[in-house]
Amino acid sequence: MKCFSRYLPYIFRPPSAILASSCHAEADIISTVEFNHTGELLATGDKGGRVVIFQREQESKNQPHRRGEYNVYSTFQSHEPEFDYLKSLEIEEKINKIRWLPQQNAAYFLLSTNDKTVKLWKVSERDKRPEGYNLKDEDGRLRDPSMITMLRVPVLRPMDLMVEATPRRVFANAHTYHINSISVNSDYETYMSADDLRINLWNFEITNQSFNIVDIKPANMEELTEVITAAEFHPHHCNTFVYSSSKGTIRLCDMRTSALCDRHAKFFEEPEDPSNRSFFSEIISSISDVKFSHSGRYIMTRDYLTVKVWDLNMENRPIETYQVHDYLRSKLCSLYENDCIFDKFECVWNGSDSVIMTGSYNNFFRMFDRNTKRDVTLEASRENSKPRAILKPRKVCVGGKRRKDEISVDSLDFSKKILHTAWHPSENIIAVAATNNLYIFQDKVN
Repeated sequence: MKCFSRYLPYIFRPPSAILASSCHAEADIISTVEFNHTGELLATGDKGGRVVIFQREQESKNQPHRRGEYNVYSTFQSHEPEFDYLKSLEIEEKINKIRWLPQQNAAYFLLSTNDKTVKLWKVSERDKRPEGYNLKDEDGRLRDPSMITMLRVPVLRPMDLMVEATPRRVFANAHTYHINSISVNSDYETYMSADDLRINLWNFEITNQSFNIVDIKPANMEELTEVITAAEFHPHHCNTFVYSSSKGTIRLCDMRTSALCDRHAKFFEEPEDPSNRSFFSEIISSISDVKFSHSGRYIMTRDYLTVKVWDLNMENRPIETYQVHDYLRSKLCSLYENDCIFDKFECVWNGSDSVIMTGSYNNFFRMFDRNTKRDVTLEASRENSKPRAILKPRKVCVGGKRRKDEISVDSLDFSKKILHTAWHPSENIIAVAATNNLYIFQDKVN
Protein backbone atom coordinates (compact mmCIF):
# COMPACT_ATOMS: atom_id res chain seq x y z
CA MET A 1 0.00 0.00 0.00
CA LYS A 2 1.55 3.29 -1.08
CA CYS A 3 0.00 5.37 1.68
CA PHE A 4 -0.02 2.80 4.44
CA SER A 5 0.73 5.49 7.05
CA ARG A 6 -2.82 6.70 6.86
CA TYR A 7 -4.00 3.20 7.69
CA LEU A 8 -1.77 2.86 10.72
CA PRO A 9 -3.55 2.79 13.02
CA TYR A 10 -5.84 1.04 10.60
CA ILE A 11 -8.99 3.10 10.45
CA PHE A 12 -11.75 0.60 9.97
CA ARG A 13 -15.24 1.12 11.30
CA PRO A 14 -18.01 -1.32 12.16
CA PRO A 15 -21.51 -1.02 10.70
CA SER A 16 -24.39 0.41 12.68
CA ALA A 17 -24.98 -3.00 14.25
CA ILE A 18 -22.78 -5.99 14.84
CA LEU A 19 -24.05 -8.62 12.44
CA ALA A 20 -24.65 -11.57 14.71
CA SER A 21 -26.57 -13.00 17.56
CA SER A 22 -25.62 -11.64 20.96
CA CYS A 23 -26.26 -14.85 22.85
CA HIS A 24 -23.28 -17.13 23.24
CA ALA A 25 -24.88 -20.39 22.09
CA GLU A 26 -22.49 -23.05 20.81
CA ALA A 27 -24.39 -23.30 17.50
CA ASP A 28 -23.92 -19.55 16.87
CA ILE A 29 -20.12 -19.66 16.95
CA ILE A 30 -18.85 -18.58 13.52
CA SER A 31 -16.61 -21.21 11.94
CA THR A 32 -15.77 -19.64 8.55
CA VAL A 33 -15.93 -16.26 6.76
CA GLU A 34 -15.54 -15.68 3.01
CA PHE A 35 -16.06 -12.76 0.57
CA ASN A 36 -17.15 -13.59 -2.95
CA HIS A 37 -14.98 -12.60 -5.94
CA THR A 38 -16.45 -9.09 -6.23
CA GLY A 39 -16.74 -8.43 -2.51
CA GLU A 40 -20.43 -7.60 -2.86
CA LEU A 41 -21.39 -10.65 -0.80
CA LEU A 42 -19.95 -12.03 2.42
CA ALA A 43 -20.81 -15.52 3.65
CA THR A 44 -20.39 -16.90 7.15
CA GLY A 45 -20.87 -20.47 8.35
CA ASP A 46 -21.41 -21.50 11.95
CA LYS A 47 -21.29 -24.54 14.20
CA GLY A 48 -25.04 -24.99 13.84
CA GLY A 49 -24.69 -25.75 10.11
CA ARG A 50 -26.18 -22.43 9.01
CA VAL A 51 -24.89 -20.16 6.25
CA VAL A 52 -25.65 -16.44 6.50
CA ILE A 53 -24.94 -14.27 3.45
CA PHE A 54 -24.58 -10.49 3.77
CA GLN A 55 -24.94 -8.13 0.81
CA ARG A 56 -23.27 -4.78 0.46
CA GLU A 57 -25.58 -1.79 0.17
CA GLN A 58 -25.63 0.12 -3.09
CA GLU A 59 -24.28 3.65 -2.88
CA SER A 60 -26.89 6.38 -2.62
CA LYS A 61 -26.37 10.05 -3.47
CA ASN A 62 -27.86 11.10 -0.14
CA GLN A 63 -25.64 8.86 2.01
CA PRO A 64 -22.42 8.01 0.15
CA HIS A 65 -20.71 6.98 3.42
CA ARG A 66 -23.13 4.06 3.81
CA ARG A 67 -21.64 2.26 0.80
CA GLY A 68 -19.69 -0.13 2.98
CA GLU A 69 -22.63 -1.40 5.01
CA TYR A 70 -23.53 -5.09 4.74
CA ASN A 71 -27.03 -6.35 5.49
CA VAL A 72 -28.42 -9.86 5.76
CA TYR A 73 -29.24 -11.12 2.26
CA SER A 74 -30.01 -14.80 2.82
CA THR A 75 -29.92 -17.37 5.62
CA PHE A 76 -30.24 -21.11 5.11
CA GLN A 77 -29.47 -24.40 6.81
CA SER A 78 -26.63 -25.95 4.83
CA HIS A 79 -25.86 -29.08 6.89
CA GLU A 80 -27.77 -31.12 9.47
CA PRO A 81 -26.30 -33.39 12.15
CA GLU A 82 -25.96 -36.96 10.86
CA PHE A 83 -25.06 -40.37 12.22
CA ASP A 84 -22.77 -42.85 10.51
CA TYR A 85 -24.31 -46.19 11.46
CA LEU A 86 -21.44 -48.23 10.00
CA LYS A 87 -18.87 -46.53 12.21
CA SER A 88 -21.18 -45.46 15.05
CA LEU A 89 -20.01 -41.88 14.64
CA GLU A 90 -21.90 -38.63 14.94
CA ILE A 91 -21.18 -36.20 12.10
CA GLU A 92 -21.38 -32.60 13.24
CA GLU A 93 -23.30 -30.06 11.20
CA LYS A 94 -20.55 -27.42 11.72
CA ILE A 95 -19.52 -25.63 8.51
CA ASN A 96 -15.74 -26.02 8.12
CA LYS A 97 -15.24 -23.98 4.95
CA ILE A 98 -17.15 -21.92 2.38
CA ARG A 99 -15.80 -21.16 -1.10
CA TRP A 100 -17.54 -18.99 -3.71
CA LEU A 101 -17.56 -19.73 -7.42
CA PRO A 102 -17.14 -16.78 -9.84
CA GLN A 103 -20.51 -15.41 -10.88
CA GLN A 104 -21.54 -16.52 -14.39
CA ASN A 105 -25.15 -15.31 -14.47
CA ALA A 106 -27.72 -13.69 -12.19
CA ALA A 107 -27.39 -16.45 -9.59
CA TYR A 108 -24.59 -17.03 -7.09
CA PHE A 109 -22.97 -20.40 -6.36
CA LEU A 110 -20.99 -21.46 -3.31
CA LEU A 111 -19.50 -24.64 -1.87
CA SER A 112 -19.92 -25.42 1.82
CA THR A 113 -18.58 -28.40 3.72
CA ASN A 114 -18.80 -30.03 7.12
CA ASP A 115 -16.53 -32.91 8.21
CA LYS A 116 -17.77 -35.34 5.55
CA THR A 117 -20.05 -33.80 2.91
CA VAL A 118 -19.52 -30.95 0.43
CA LYS A 119 -22.60 -29.21 -1.00
CA LEU A 120 -22.96 -26.86 -3.96
CA TRP A 121 -25.60 -24.19 -3.30
CA LYS A 122 -27.34 -21.89 -5.75
CA VAL A 123 -28.51 -18.56 -4.34
CA SER A 124 -30.94 -16.73 -6.62
CA GLU A 125 -33.49 -13.91 -6.50
CA ARG A 126 -37.15 -13.99 -7.48
CA ASP A 127 -39.24 -10.83 -7.85
CA LYS A 128 -41.88 -12.10 -10.31
CA ARG A 129 -44.36 -14.94 -10.16
CA PRO A 130 -46.30 -16.58 -13.01
CA GLU A 131 -50.11 -16.31 -12.98
CA GLY A 132 -52.84 -17.55 -15.29
CA TYR A 133 -52.18 -21.29 -15.53
CA ASN A 134 -54.64 -23.28 -17.63
CA LEU A 135 -54.60 -26.63 -15.81
CA LYS A 136 -53.98 -25.31 -12.28
CA ASP A 137 -55.52 -22.62 -10.13
CA GLU A 138 -53.48 -19.92 -8.42
CA ASP A 139 -52.85 -22.17 -5.39
CA GLY A 140 -51.35 -24.91 -7.56
CA ARG A 141 -54.32 -27.31 -7.37
CA LEU A 142 -55.42 -29.08 -10.56
CA ARG A 143 -58.61 -27.65 -12.04
CA ASP A 144 -61.56 -29.70 -13.22
CA PRO A 145 -60.99 -30.17 -17.00
CA SER A 146 -64.73 -29.70 -17.64
CA MET A 147 -64.52 -26.20 -16.14
CA ILE A 148 -61.71 -25.09 -18.53
CA THR A 149 -63.57 -23.24 -21.28
CA MET A 150 -60.88 -20.93 -22.62
CA LEU A 151 -57.13 -20.84 -23.13
CA ARG A 152 -55.27 -18.38 -20.95
CA VAL A 153 -51.80 -16.95 -21.60
CA PRO A 154 -49.72 -17.03 -18.39
CA VAL A 155 -48.22 -13.70 -17.32
CA LEU A 156 -45.48 -12.70 -14.86
CA ARG A 157 -46.65 -10.49 -12.01
CA PRO A 158 -44.31 -8.48 -9.73
CA MET A 159 -43.88 -9.79 -6.19
CA ASP A 160 -41.76 -8.98 -3.14
CA LEU A 161 -38.12 -9.90 -3.66
CA MET A 162 -37.38 -13.38 -2.41
CA VAL A 163 -33.90 -14.91 -2.13
CA GLU A 164 -33.84 -18.68 -2.51
CA ALA A 165 -30.98 -21.05 -1.65
CA THR A 166 -31.23 -24.47 -3.29
CA PRO A 167 -28.73 -27.35 -3.09
CA ARG A 168 -27.65 -28.24 -6.64
CA ARG A 169 -25.08 -30.96 -5.88
CA VAL A 170 -24.17 -33.08 -2.86
CA PHE A 171 -20.67 -34.59 -2.85
CA ALA A 172 -20.64 -37.26 -0.15
CA ASN A 173 -19.08 -40.57 0.98
CA ALA A 174 -15.55 -39.84 -0.24
CA HIS A 175 -13.73 -38.97 2.99
CA THR A 176 -12.85 -41.29 5.85
CA TYR A 177 -11.40 -38.45 7.91
CA HIS A 178 -12.55 -34.90 8.60
CA ILE A 179 -12.50 -32.44 5.68
CA ASN A 180 -10.36 -29.43 6.58
CA SER A 181 -10.13 -27.63 3.20
CA ILE A 182 -11.95 -27.11 -0.06
CA SER A 183 -10.50 -25.13 -2.97
CA VAL A 184 -12.01 -24.23 -6.35
CA ASN A 185 -9.67 -24.72 -9.30
CA SER A 186 -8.96 -21.89 -11.74
CA ASP A 187 -10.57 -23.94 -14.53
CA TYR A 188 -13.87 -23.60 -12.58
CA GLU A 189 -14.75 -27.13 -13.60
CA THR A 190 -13.08 -28.93 -10.71
CA TYR A 191 -12.40 -28.46 -7.03
CA MET A 192 -10.54 -30.39 -4.35
CA SER A 193 -11.41 -31.43 -0.82
CA ALA A 194 -8.73 -32.36 1.71
CA ASP A 195 -8.93 -34.36 4.92
CA ASP A 196 -6.22 -35.46 7.36
CA LEU A 197 -4.66 -38.05 5.05
CA ARG A 198 -6.11 -37.64 1.55
CA ILE A 199 -6.96 -35.02 -1.05
CA ASN A 200 -9.71 -35.70 -3.59
CA LEU A 201 -10.36 -33.97 -6.93
CA TRP A 202 -14.00 -33.50 -7.96
CA ASN A 203 -15.76 -32.42 -11.13
CA PHE A 204 -18.68 -30.10 -10.38
CA GLU A 205 -20.95 -32.19 -12.61
CA ILE A 206 -20.12 -35.59 -11.05
CA THR A 207 -21.22 -36.24 -7.48
CA ASN A 208 -20.76 -40.00 -7.14
CA GLN A 209 -17.08 -40.18 -8.06
CA SER A 210 -13.92 -38.32 -7.09
CA PHE A 211 -10.27 -38.83 -7.98
CA ASN A 212 -7.73 -39.32 -5.20
CA ILE A 213 -4.71 -37.08 -5.96
CA VAL A 214 -2.85 -37.27 -2.61
CA ASP A 215 -2.75 -40.17 -0.16
CA ILE A 216 -0.31 -40.03 2.75
CA LYS A 217 -1.94 -42.81 4.75
CA PRO A 218 0.78 -45.34 5.76
CA ALA A 219 0.18 -49.08 5.42
CA ASN A 220 0.51 -49.31 9.19
CA MET A 221 -1.27 -46.46 11.02
CA GLU A 222 1.21 -46.77 13.88
CA GLU A 223 3.82 -45.33 11.52
CA LEU A 224 1.76 -42.17 10.96
CA THR A 225 3.97 -39.12 11.61
CA GLU A 226 2.04 -36.22 10.06
CA VAL A 227 -1.38 -35.18 8.77
CA ILE A 228 -2.60 -32.75 6.09
CA THR A 229 -3.78 -29.50 7.69
CA ALA A 230 -4.74 -27.30 4.70
CA ALA A 231 -4.69 -27.32 0.89
CA GLU A 232 -5.27 -24.80 -1.89
CA PHE A 233 -5.13 -24.57 -5.69
CA HIS A 234 -2.86 -22.08 -7.44
CA PRO A 235 -4.94 -19.01 -8.44
CA HIS A 236 -3.90 -19.18 -12.14
CA HIS A 237 -2.40 -22.61 -12.93
CA CYS A 238 -5.02 -25.35 -12.81
CA ASN A 239 -2.40 -28.11 -12.52
CA THR A 240 -0.70 -26.78 -9.37
CA PHE A 241 -1.72 -26.95 -5.72
CA VAL A 242 -0.11 -26.87 -2.28
CA TYR A 243 -0.85 -28.64 0.97
CA SER A 244 0.59 -28.11 4.43
CA SER A 245 1.25 -30.58 7.20
CA SER A 246 1.31 -30.81 10.97
CA LYS A 247 5.11 -31.02 10.75
CA GLY A 248 5.35 -27.44 9.47
CA THR A 249 6.14 -28.39 5.89
CA ILE A 250 4.50 -27.33 2.62
CA ARG A 251 4.42 -29.45 -0.53
CA LEU A 252 3.77 -28.04 -3.98
CA CYS A 253 2.35 -30.64 -6.38
CA ASP A 254 1.96 -30.67 -10.15
CA MET A 255 -0.88 -32.84 -11.47
CA ARG A 256 0.82 -33.08 -14.88
CA THR A 257 3.63 -35.27 -13.53
CA SER A 258 1.49 -38.20 -12.36
CA ALA A 259 -2.09 -39.09 -11.57
CA LEU A 260 -1.35 -39.65 -7.89
CA CYS A 261 0.75 -36.75 -6.58
CA ASP A 262 2.61 -38.88 -4.06
CA ARG A 263 5.82 -37.14 -5.12
CA HIS A 264 5.88 -33.39 -4.65
CA ALA A 265 7.39 -30.95 -7.14
CA LYS A 266 8.68 -28.64 -4.38
CA PHE A 267 9.12 -29.03 -0.65
CA PHE A 268 9.18 -25.96 1.60
CA GLU A 269 10.64 -26.33 5.09
CA GLU A 270 12.52 -24.05 7.42
CA PRO A 271 15.34 -25.81 9.31
CA GLU A 272 14.71 -25.78 13.04
CA ASP A 273 17.04 -23.92 15.36
CA PRO A 274 18.25 -26.59 17.86
CA SER A 275 18.61 -23.96 20.59
CA ASN A 276 14.85 -23.25 20.45
CA ARG A 277 13.85 -26.91 20.62
CA SER A 278 11.32 -27.69 23.33
CA PHE A 279 8.51 -30.07 24.24
CA PHE A 280 6.08 -27.82 22.32
CA SER A 281 8.19 -27.36 19.17
CA GLU A 282 6.27 -29.85 17.04
CA ILE A 283 2.85 -28.60 18.17
CA ILE A 284 3.53 -24.92 17.51
CA SER A 285 5.21 -25.62 14.15
CA SER A 286 2.04 -27.28 12.79
CA ILE A 287 0.64 -25.15 9.95
CA SER A 288 -3.02 -24.23 10.43
CA ASP A 289 -3.57 -22.33 7.16
CA VAL A 290 -1.92 -21.95 3.76
CA LYS A 291 -2.85 -19.31 1.15
CA PHE A 292 -1.51 -18.45 -2.29
CA SER A 293 -1.05 -14.74 -2.94
CA HIS A 294 -3.38 -13.28 -5.58
CA SER A 295 -0.39 -13.03 -7.93
CA GLY A 296 0.42 -16.72 -7.42
CA ARG A 297 4.10 -15.90 -6.70
CA TYR A 298 4.01 -16.38 -2.92
CA ILE A 299 2.56 -18.73 -0.32
CA MET A 300 1.57 -17.56 3.15
CA THR A 301 1.42 -20.01 6.05
CA ARG A 302 0.24 -19.60 9.62
CA ASP A 303 1.54 -21.65 12.51
CA TYR A 304 0.79 -21.07 16.18
CA LEU A 305 3.14 -18.13 16.79
CA THR A 306 4.07 -16.80 13.34
CA VAL A 307 2.98 -15.97 9.81
CA LYS A 308 5.50 -16.82 7.11
CA VAL A 309 5.68 -15.77 3.45
CA TRP A 310 7.42 -18.15 1.06
CA ASP A 311 8.63 -17.45 -2.47
CA LEU A 312 7.73 -20.31 -4.82
CA ASN A 313 11.29 -20.17 -6.14
CA MET A 314 12.98 -20.62 -2.74
CA GLU A 315 12.26 -23.78 -0.77
CA ASN A 316 14.82 -23.73 2.05
CA ARG A 317 13.42 -20.85 4.13
CA PRO A 318 10.66 -18.23 4.10
CA ILE A 319 11.45 -14.78 2.76
CA GLU A 320 9.43 -13.10 5.53
CA THR A 321 8.51 -14.15 9.07
CA TYR A 322 6.11 -12.14 11.23
CA GLN A 323 5.71 -12.74 14.97
CA VAL A 324 1.98 -12.72 15.74
CA HIS A 325 2.08 -13.06 19.53
CA ASP A 326 5.63 -13.91 20.55
CA TYR A 327 4.77 -12.88 24.13
CA LEU A 328 2.91 -16.21 24.45
CA ARG A 329 6.13 -18.20 24.20
CA SER A 330 6.47 -18.17 27.98
CA LYS A 331 2.82 -19.27 28.35
CA LEU A 332 2.97 -22.42 26.21
CA CYS A 333 2.63 -24.73 29.21
CA SER A 334 -0.68 -23.25 30.37
CA LEU A 335 -1.87 -22.95 26.74
CA TYR A 336 -1.18 -26.67 26.35
CA GLU A 337 -3.15 -27.47 29.50
CA ASN A 338 -6.23 -25.51 28.35
CA ASP A 339 -5.92 -26.87 24.76
CA CYS A 340 -5.52 -23.38 23.26
CA ILE A 341 -2.18 -24.45 21.76
CA PHE A 342 -4.20 -26.54 19.26
CA ASP A 343 -6.23 -23.54 18.00
CA LYS A 344 -6.18 -23.21 14.22
CA PHE A 345 -5.75 -19.57 13.18
CA GLU A 346 -6.31 -18.52 9.58
CA CYS A 347 -4.44 -15.85 7.63
CA VAL A 348 -5.46 -13.67 4.69
CA TRP A 349 -3.91 -11.32 2.08
CA ASN A 350 -5.29 -7.94 1.12
CA GLY A 351 -6.22 -7.41 -2.53
CA SER A 352 -2.75 -6.23 -3.58
CA ASP A 353 -0.78 -8.81 -1.52
CA SER A 354 0.95 -5.96 0.33
CA VAL A 355 -0.67 -6.47 3.75
CA ILE A 356 -1.46 -9.67 5.62
CA MET A 357 -3.88 -10.19 8.48
CA THR A 358 -4.35 -12.92 11.06
CA GLY A 359 -6.05 -13.38 14.42
CA SER A 360 -4.93 -13.72 18.01
CA TYR A 361 -6.41 -13.94 21.52
CA ASN A 362 -8.36 -11.36 23.54
CA ASN A 363 -10.26 -10.58 20.29
CA PHE A 364 -7.05 -9.05 18.90
CA PHE A 365 -6.14 -9.28 15.22
CA ARG A 366 -2.82 -8.38 13.65
CA MET A 367 -1.87 -6.65 10.40
CA PHE A 368 1.58 -6.62 8.83
CA ASP A 369 2.63 -4.29 6.00
CA ARG A 370 5.11 -6.18 3.82
CA ASN A 371 6.56 -3.01 2.30
CA THR A 372 7.19 -0.86 5.39
CA LYS A 373 7.55 -3.82 7.81
CA ARG A 374 5.23 -2.01 10.21
CA ASP A 375 2.54 -3.86 12.09
CA VAL A 376 -0.47 -3.07 14.24
CA THR A 377 -2.66 -4.89 16.76
CA LEU A 378 -6.38 -4.02 16.74
CA GLU A 379 -9.26 -5.25 18.85
CA ALA A 380 -12.75 -6.30 17.79
CA SER A 381 -15.06 -5.67 20.72
CA ARG A 382 -18.46 -4.21 21.41
CA GLU A 383 -16.99 -1.52 23.64
CA ASN A 384 -15.03 0.17 20.84
CA SER A 385 -17.43 -0.64 18.02
CA LYS A 386 -19.59 2.44 17.74
CA PRO A 387 -20.36 3.34 14.11
CA ARG A 388 -17.62 5.42 12.48
CA ALA A 389 -15.36 5.01 15.54
CA ILE A 390 -11.64 4.78 14.86
CA LEU A 391 -9.92 1.65 16.11
CA LYS A 392 -6.99 2.37 18.39
CA PRO A 393 -3.87 0.20 18.27
CA ARG A 394 -3.44 -2.14 21.24
CA LYS A 395 -0.16 -3.12 22.87
CA VAL A 396 0.62 -6.11 25.07
CA CYS A 397 3.22 -5.63 27.77
CA VAL A 398 5.42 -8.45 29.05
CA GLY A 399 6.54 -7.94 32.66
CA GLY A 400 7.92 -4.70 34.04
CA LYS A 401 5.91 -1.51 34.27
CA ARG A 402 2.71 -1.34 32.29
CA ARG A 403 1.74 1.84 30.54
CA LYS A 404 -1.78 3.18 30.67
CA ASP A 405 -2.72 2.07 27.14
CA GLU A 406 -1.11 -1.37 27.43
CA ILE A 407 -2.59 -4.69 28.48
CA SER A 408 -0.64 -7.23 30.48
CA VAL A 409 0.00 -10.63 28.93
CA ASP A 410 -1.35 -12.17 32.16
CA SER A 411 -4.74 -10.51 31.72
CA LEU A 412 -5.37 -11.71 28.15
CA ASP A 413 -8.64 -13.60 27.71
CA PHE A 414 -7.86 -16.86 25.87
CA SER A 415 -11.55 -17.73 25.49
CA LYS A 416 -11.89 -14.73 23.15
CA LYS A 417 -10.07 -15.63 19.97
CA ILE A 418 -10.20 -14.54 16.34
CA LEU A 419 -9.63 -17.64 14.24
CA HIS A 420 -11.43 -16.58 11.03
CA THR A 421 -10.89 -13.41 9.02
CA ALA A 422 -11.56 -12.27 5.44
CA TRP A 423 -10.43 -9.31 3.32
CA HIS A 424 -12.43 -7.70 0.51
CA PRO A 425 -10.75 -8.65 -2.83
CA SER A 426 -10.19 -5.06 -3.95
CA GLU A 427 -11.03 -2.63 -1.12
CA ASN A 428 -9.96 -2.07 2.48
CA ILE A 429 -12.92 -3.82 4.03
CA ILE A 430 -12.32 -6.67 6.44
CA ALA A 431 -14.56 -9.17 8.21
CA VAL A 432 -13.51 -10.54 11.58
CA ALA A 433 -15.28 -13.40 13.36
CA ALA A 434 -14.98 -13.10 17.13
CA THR A 435 -16.67 -16.21 18.54
CA ASN A 436 -20.37 -15.59 17.76
CA ASN A 437 -20.05 -11.97 16.58
CA LEU A 438 -19.14 -10.79 13.11
CA TYR A 439 -17.41 -7.42 12.85
CA ILE A 440 -17.04 -5.61 9.54
CA PHE A 441 -14.52 -2.78 9.47
CA GLN A 442 -13.68 -0.48 6.60
CA ASP A 443 -11.12 2.10 5.72
CA LYS A 444 -12.06 5.55 6.94
CA VAL A 445 -14.59 7.28 4.67
CA ASN A 446 -14.39 11.04 4.41
